[in-house]
Amino acid sequence: MKFRVARHTIDLKRIIHFYKNLLGLNVLGEFKNHAGYDGVFLGFQNVNWHLEFTVSKDLPQHKPDEDDLLVFYLKSIEEYESLKAIFRNNNISEVEPKNPYWQANGTLYLDPDGYGVILTISK
Repeated sequence: MKFRVARHTIDLKRIIHFYKNLLGLNVLGEFKNHAGYDGVFLGFQNVNWHLEFTVSKDLPQHKPDEDDLLVFYLKSIEEYESLKAIFRNNNISEVEPKNPYWQANGTLYLDPDGYGVILTISK
């Protein structure tokens, strides 16, 4: 089984910058003017998941809340600290998570649409 999280956005360039250039995901594919949509697939080769972001003439009708999170489990403390430095160097501030578990076990950032992205270390 493969898994895709698909979300409509208002600014594809900012989303690609965040997930590709800061978080380190790869662009797996893109499409233009497919039934009025442009989009991008982000993730890693040879894994069973990826993210899809789309834009169209219609604006998104959703609003993230504090518990709408994508959680990325990193392999080492070095990878974790490296990504935190990348976010810090790009003026992306940490946000305090609502969930006490993530307060103790991860670092929360907001993507350009205001959705939470947690960095944590695999245990």
